[in-house]
Amino acid sequence: MADIEHINYIKAPVSEVYTALATEKGLSEVWTQKLNVKPEVGYINEFDFDDGYATKMKVEHLTEHSKIVWKCVESDPEWVGTSVIFDLTEKDGVTAVVLKHTDWRKVTEFYRWCNYNWGMFLLSLKEYCEDGKGLPFQERKF
Repeated sequence: MADIEHINYIKAPVSEVYTALATEKGLSEVWTQKLNVKPEVGYINEFDFDDGYATKMKVEHLTEHSKIVWKCVESDPEWVGTSVIFDLTEKDGVTAVVLKHTDWRKVTEFYRWCNYNWGMFLLSLKEYCEDGKGLPFQERKF
């Protein structure tokens, strides 16, 4: 199995970063404008990237201002069964975000593409939390 891991440092309180990652408003500014999200354990978040299907992530774990875990239940076959984990810590007004996308069955071209896009996700999150404007999927140039 393979995992994707990234870290970024955001000059914003952990509470703001957590809200951006856990809420429909935040994720619509950071990831995709087409979504249905609730910060509730057990809820199935839906994300649409204009590829003919919704990516559905079950909220497995929420620890306010600290950790979010989603389990992919429907999406591209390579994503189904994987988990996306956000670990957050704050020190001196800077929040460290560790993003892990775990349990990939193997490293493929799509894995590499997603690895790149998770880096872009963290850049969008940083810009949103620091400057008030992220770069969701619909506004990106690929």
